Amino acid sequence: MRQILGFFSYFRENIPHFAAMAKPLADLTKKSKSSKIVCGEQEIKALRDLKNSLKQAVTTPLYIMNLQKDFNLLVDASNYSVAGVLTQSAQDGVHHPIAFFSWKLDKTQQGWSTVEKEAYAALKSLQRVKQWVFGRKVTIHSDHNPLTYLTASSPKSTKLLRWALALQEFEVTFRYRAGKDNVVPDLLSRM
Repeated sequence: MRQILGFFSYFRENIPHFAAMAKPLADLTKKSKSSKIVCGEQEIKALRDLKNSLKQAVTTPLYIMNLQKDFNLLVDASNYSVAGVLTQSAQDGVHHPIAFFSWKLDKTQQGWSTVEKEAYAALKSLQRVKQWVFGRKVTIHSDHNPLTYLTASSPKSTKLLRWALALQEFEVTFRYRAGKDNVVPDLLSRM
């Protein structure tokens, strides 16, 4: 429940009346509640309202993508899937969502190392939004610190080397973001 609330909270600036809408779900995380979550009609309505508000924030012109501005790509990988979210920062520093995506890993991909999964998440996400980000600066945020060296040095793995070469098509910079701050792609890759 905390992961779900963290996900929506990350975009709270885009969700009108976020605190009031999320209160029934936030109440489930109180220490006085048991660890077993019991959702009633009120909690299900709150979750539905949050999902609809975020959907509306992405599909209505609350924020219009500016192709002259730089982009942020937040990525994450779990044992079974990879995910990303494309955002742009407004003048006030708020990240506005543009697109969300996730992909299931096949059996072979599930056996990859963590750095390979995280690199795959970055490359797959970039390929997904290529039409928007090509020729623009993209900062890729990941909670896997070794990924920040992918384009700075020559990887030992041939797979990572191929991907590093494929990344040269884009103007990317990798930034480490602690897992607790990488809530959106983390939730998308694990839920």
